[in-house]
Amino acid sequence: MTFFLVRHSHAGRRSDWDGKDEARPLSPRGEAQSAAIRDRLAATSVGRMVSSPYVRCLQTLEPAADRFGLTVEADERLAEGADPDEALELVLSLDPVNGVACSHGDVIPALLDRLAAMGMQTKGPLLHQKGSVWTIETDDGRPVRGRYRPPSA
Repeated sequence: MTFFLVRHSHAGRRSDWDGKDEARPLSPRGEAQSAAIRDRLAATSVGRMVSSPYVRCLQTLEPAADRFGLTVEADERLAEGADPDEALELVLSLDPVNGVACSHGDVIPALLDRLAAMGMQTKGPLLHQKGSVWTIETDDGRPVRGRYRPPSA
């Protein structure tokens, strides 16, 4: 089985945004990255999409959710500052349905570290650029292989 970890797409600089950070939307570059994520996932069979409740994360998955006829579920376990062990429990639950999880630059590296500690093999470092996608292959619920796809835009 497989699940996917997505780092939210580009949303501009935090310091340039006047509102609450949770409401910061994607930039035009981020919108292009989200369309590319949709296209990357199009060849798979995705059964569930879960995201941090931050607007930029939800917007990152919405184009793909539309393609699959799914709704993006907001979950605090993927928000900035979330407990990595709780986030790990959530993403591992996505395995049976080829699910997708979208989160932030503090949560994704912590998840990758934990997945690697569980035996996930990768080629190269555990990168996590905005708009990137990790494909995590599992065997009997245990992560065995991780493949990084950098952002396209």
